[in-house]
Amino acid sequence: MDGVAMNQHELAIVPEGMIADMLTREAAFDAVEKVFAAMAAGDAYNFPVVREAIGHEDALYGFKGGFDRAGGVLGLKAGGYWPHNLDRRGLINHQSTVFLFDPDTGRVKAMVGGNLLTALRTAAASSVSIRHLVRKDAKVLGMIGAGHQAAFQLRAALETHAFEKVIGWNYHPDMLHNIAEVAMEAGVTYEAVDLAGMQAADAIISLTSSFDATLFSEHVSPGTHIACMGTDTKGKQELAADLMDKATVFTDEIAQSISIGEAQHAIGQGLIAEEDIVQLGAVINGTHPGRTSDDEITIFDGTGVGLQDLAVAGSIVEVAVAQGQATVVPI
Repeated sequence: MDGVAMNQHELAIVPEGMIADMLTREAAFDAVEKVFAAMAAGDAYNFPVVREAIGHEDALYGFKGGFDRAGGVLGLKAGGYWPHNLDRRGLINHQSTVFLFDPDTGRVKAMVGGNLLTALRTAAASSVSIRHLVRKDAKVLGMIGAGHQAAFQLRAALETHAFEKVIGWNYHPDMLHNIAEVAMEAGVTYEAVDLAGMQAADAIISLTSSFDATLFSEHVSPGTHIACMGTDTKGKQELAADLMDKATVFTDEIAQSISIGEAQHAIGQGLIAEEDIVQLGAVINGTHPGRTSDDEITIFDGTGVGLQDLAVAGSIVEVAVAQGQATVVPI
């Protein structure tokens, strides 16, 4: 949050309704890419995740936090999943707020709406993996999942790489219009396929909430890059474990990948080891080569780390304060 014209006795508030005007996909991409690099360099680290079923409204609630020494950002995101919100109240099911603190004094510095921020930073993470791991000649993007997050993912991916065609599959085919419309808006050909049709994809973004594998080895062609973005809880699974074994696996944070991410299953079955997993930040920093051949299958296990939220929130606050859009109150 360098450059923010605030003193230690002030708090900046950026409510949810202002985020769309404050945050571009490009800014989200840059913030996430930088924090991945800082994590791999040992300049930033995440705190243990707290995630609990609260016994009310079937909700899951928790905290993600961390400290980025390089970026000067300290804080946490509080929130979770209220599965009945959309049906009962017309609100999205995921609700969150980000709190930033001054790392020099510990005093609260900012409060930022976290809903749209979370969607954009998640899309940015998969796009960072596409930028650094997809084959340069990749033309076809596969989308598995067509829920709320899918449109954000697809827009970001199409801005990151010059895909010429999008193919889509969803458990509920009637929702595929969510990605078809984005593809058409971008002037890209779209086609609905079955899972076997994913063999035509050069890159695949998978973002389901499944607890059983959806994508199997026979659905994936050599040279494909897969951004697996849906597995963020113990027990969830999008990819068959043997597919992880056939690929080079990258992630945002190794500890989360093996505990609550996609790697938990392949690790549990002894197919891969913790040392087989590479932080994507190492590729960004140039300390790992990333993709080494056109036939190599690469997987990004995007578990979603608190530092992503904090980096993007810090970027939002800088813009909001500089433009005089944030509400600044004394504390």
